[in-house]
Amino acid sequence: MRGRELVRKDVAELFAGRAFWLLLLFVGLLTGQSFISAVDAYAEASGIGGGAAALAQGLSPLDGILVPTAGAYYLAIMLLFPFVAIRLIASEKSSGAWKLMLQWPLRMGDHLVSKVLALLIAWLIALIPFAIAIALWLAYGGHLYAPETINLLAGYTLYFVLTASVAMAAAALMPGAANAAVAILGLTIGTWALDFLATGRGGLVQRLASFTPAAALRVFERGLMRKDLVLALLALSVLALFIAGIALGLGAPLRKRITHSAVAIVVAAIALTLAAHVNISSDLSENRRNSFAPADEQMLANIDRPLTITVFLAAEDPRMNDYENNVLTKLRRTIRDLRVRYPFGGSSALFENDARYGEIHYALGGRTAVERSATEEIVIETIEKLWSGGRPRPPKQDAPDDGTFSSRRPGAAAAPQYPGYPLAKRARGAAWIFYALWPLAVITAWRLRSRRTG
Repeated sequence: MRGRELVRKDVAELFAGRAFWLLLLFVGLLTGQSFISAVDAYAEASGIGGGAAALAQGLSPLDGILVPTAGAYYLAIMLLFPFVAIRLIASEKSSGAWKLMLQWPLRMGDHLVSKVLALLIAWLIALIPFAIAIALWLAYGGHLYAPETINLLAGYTLYFVLTASVAMAAAALMPGAANAAVAILGLTIGTWALDFLATGRGGLVQRLASFTPAAALRVFERGLMRKDLVLALLALSVLALFIAGIALGLGAPLRKRITHSAVAIVVAAIALTLAAHVNISSDLSENRRNSFAPADEQMLANIDRPLTITVFLAAEDPRMNDYENNVLTKLRRTIRDLRVRYPFGGSSALFENDARYGEIHYALGGRTAVERSATEEIVIETIEKLWSGGRPRPPKQDAPDDGTFSSRRPGAAAAPQYPGYPLAKRARGAAWIFYALWPLAVITAWRLRSRRTG
């Protein structure tokens, strides 16, 4: 059997099950609900109905439309897609077809790649409701920025590949589909717990939590493409597929399977460690929310000594969240050797009698500074003073007075302002498409498929 025929077999088996069609039905409904709610909220913020319009620069289609609509796929990947992937393996094991397939003149890798390709085809079909939502948004006159849109889809695709690979591994290891589903659910809850516990802790725990699916998706939803995340998600996916292949090799002794699995885990751990040190990222957001001004980035990139930041804030303090998302995210992209410490990580320090609470300590090249402000301008000025030894900054550069550029602070190069894209329109016709036409199309396609194979 050739590889193309093997893929066709797996796709046909995928389409033959009700799980796939139920998945398409629910994905369309969830996407429709998310999109309609997002468009209505965006219209309210844009001042529809005579209401007060929000600041134009704060209206971003990425935050207001794309991320809420794609949130439906987060639920689908977490709760629905694993059952489709598990069925692809479990049905062949339970029926005994897998034992016959092992006698085919194909390698184990060919079988696994074929199933991954079949699941990717299912993923592309499931993205049709999202494509419809994008088309509707453009038809309403909405704006989209291609790089951040593609980046968001790439992040969800990586999340899907990881989930599908882990589901296949669980189906290969567990004796039944129900047991595999419980294992996947337990793993999902475990990653949630790790992500929650790592908030504001720093160190190894926070570093590990940054590679959980929920944390990784938040990075892509900000319009940021981090190479370490991409490599880590791919490494975990390959590890899961390798373990699935070991478990499905029925002729190998148990000791050999355990040895091969242990070696694969060690290799994957090394790969993850190496990936964690790849500090390469691309800010694909249109408003450059993950980047400093060009002059600031150039100054920070020239720092060749470790910068240590000690944050005396509790994890639940709003200032911690603001500092983490608006300052530290940019600093981690720019400074080669950044070390962040959280003395109050893991404890509720909001009501502790500590004189240092609320302070942020900076240490660079033997010089130290203490600030209480978490604003970007103050942080940049503090680091610049430490790096330059307190020397005065260059005089302010003149920027063209055309209303399109601004200078945040003296010495900073002018940067274009994000214009914002308000749109005061309702989601006309979306309810009919997602709540009526889409279910009708899915049910019709399922019935035609059943008659053809019946």
